[in-house]
Formats: sequence, structure tokens, C-alpha cells
Amino acid sequence: MSEPKARNLAYLSLGSNIDPERNLPAVVDLLGEYGRVRAVSNVWQSKPVGLTDQPDFLNAAVILETALSARSLRRQAIAEIERRLKRVRTQDKSAPRTIDIDIMLFNDEIAQIDSRHIPDPEVLERPFVAIPLAEIAPDYVHPETGQPLREIAAQFDPRRAGMVRREDVHLVSDG
Repeated sequence: MSEPKARNLAYLSLGSNIDPERNLPAVVDLLGEYGRVRAVSNVWQSKPVGLTDQPDFLNAAVILETALSARSLRRQAIAEIERRLKRVRTQDKSAPRTIDIDIMLFNDEIAQIDSRHIPDPEVLERPFVAIPLAEIAPDYVHPETGQPLREIAAQFDPRRAGMVRREDVHLVSDG
């Protein structure tokens, strides 16, 4: 009999500005193939960063309980989901995209996976990352700053940041 695998909690940020009303719910469904989606945030519409001449983004956050390590989650699961949703990577990291899935936090670890640092610095810098994460894990303590996500998110005013909550977009079916 094999030993049960350790369960990890991955805190993921999702973003899309190409058919986002379809792609964000699709991501949540596909993530279910790699573990159990334990929580989903509201969907937030936000202005693009960098290349501003493009459609607004829809952003959200999820907690995925998974047996995968952070490295396997990023290199295998996320890469496969982005491929299935036809993510095209260009030189310009702020270009429009069908989906962007980033590991923001992983358990309470501090790690480097390829060029990405976990916890991702955007947790502290971007309201469209911090606010959805705080909705699903307000008491999670950032492993580097010691602040709960609730406190980090409170530093941002969604309205001033140009964020609008999208009540019409649901990431999980009501059934």
C-alpha cells in the first residue's frame, strides 16, 4: 500500500483579457484535475499594466490543494492548462492573453522556481493580486513580511486602483 501524499496549498492568481468570461471558469475546472479547488475569490476587472492599449483584465485567485510540489505545479500543471487554453507567450510580458496563472504563495514556503520568487512580490505590489487573495485567505500570514493578507489588501483602494467587482462572472457552477 502506498503512503498518502502530502497535501500542499497553492495560492494562485488568475488573469485573462482574451475571452475572460469563458477562460477564467475554464481554468478553475482544469485546476480540479490537479487537486481540489478549496476556495475561489470574486472576479475583478482591472486596467492592464504596462501595455495599456488592450482590453481590461479579469482577475481572480484560487486556493488549490494538491499533491504536486510548487515546481511540478508550475512546470507541468500550469504549463499544460495554459497550453490547453491556447496561451501565447510573447516577448512583451504585458501583452493580451487567454490566461495567466501564477503561484503567488505556496504553503508558507519561501522558494525560487526558475525565475519566479515565491512568495511572488506582486502580492505586495498589485491590488488585483492582493485583494482577491485576501478574500479567500484573509488570515494567511505572508512568510516574508509577517503581515496577514487582510492587512496587505487593506493598503489598496479597489476603486482608486480602477478595479470593479464583476458579479456576472462565476468561477464555479452554482450546481
